[in-house]
Amino acid sequence: MSDFSIDELVIPATPHAPSWPDFVAVAALRNLVESEGFGTNELNYSAAELLPGWLNPKYDPKRMFVARVEGTVVARASYETLLDANDDHAWLGVQVLPAWRRCGIGTALADRVEHLAATENRHELIVYTVSADTPGERLTAPTGFGSVPQDNPEVRFLLARGYRLEQVERGSRLALPADEGVIRRFQADAAAHAAGDYTVHYWSAGTPPRWRDDLAVLYTRMSTDAPTAGLTEPEDVWTADRLVDEETSRGSSPRRMLTAAALHEPSGHLVAFTQLSVPAERERSVSQEDTLVLREHRGHRLGMLLKTANLEYLAQESPGHPSVTTFNAEENRHMLVVNEALGFMPMGYEGAWKRVVPAEK
Repeated sequence: MSDFSIDELVIPATPHAPSWPDFVAVAALRNLVESEGFGTNELNYSAAELLPGWLNPKYDPKRMFVARVEGTVVARASYETLLDANDDHAWLGVQVLPAWRRCGIGTALADRVEHLAATENRHELIVYTVSADTPGERLTAPTGFGSVPQDNPEVRFLLARGYRLEQVERGSRLALPADEGVIRRFQADAAAHAAGDYTVHYWSAGTPPRWRDDLAVLYTRMSTDAPTAGLTEPEDVWTADRLVDEETSRGSSPRRMLTAAALHEPSGHLVAFTQLSVPAERERSVSQEDTLVLREHRGHRLGMLLKTANLEYLAQESPGHPSVTTFNAEENRHMLVVNEALGFMPMGYEGAWKRVVPAEK
């Protein structure tokens, strides 16, 4: 097929910008593909909710390419890197509407972003993509935890392009309202294990100034302390200034971020945190964002303490949502045990893939 075009999308600064209709079309495309893969629309985001994540190139460089047929957006590709020009990683993604698959559009978009990575000397390419559950043989991750259907189109596509499955992530769903008795029992048990050395603090707007440096450390450690299997993803350094920029950008979103963090009283520093991204509409699902306990403070059940605390905070601040969704690496058994104890149930899986392109000599 040759009657399609590929262009880089100019990310609209506001919903009044000329490229806003195309961005809305991309958001709808993203939602359709995610809903198809996970069998639910609870992971949908509106264009207004997605836009802030594309408006901070100072710290989070991203580019988007769209394929059009007769002016209509039918596919998209994303390209993300770190600011460090010496880092050789790139995160790629390609999504095509069902009616336009097997027309060469996905291949053309993949070629485009892989070529861009090559021109920028990014040799380690990482792709995260949903794999709907289908019958047949399975491809197991090298970690030994999780698998994807070997005959799925996205699996065959990535294998043919030289990618290797490195990790499987589980999407999970907690039906709300959560069982208050279960939440309180686990919270009390976790608090007992914290032995009085840790206290929980909450906020729903920007991070209080006195804790910005600590939260920046926690965000940085998300890139090094969370399980990444063979992906070997690089450190992504955060500073207080970057945190403020991110929160300022996020301020234009209709969603609210609820944060619960554990303060280590002896040191006076935050050592763990968890966040929930809450849509304005009560009939929509809440998204569990980052959760991290610093390695040196693990073993005190801080993950359970914070997750139960933030679920209670959610019930107080924004009751009535149908569920909370979250993602965890299948080998991250500690966090999965916490989630399962709280009532999270599996809802789907995505593969984390990697391709190493040898540098030209």
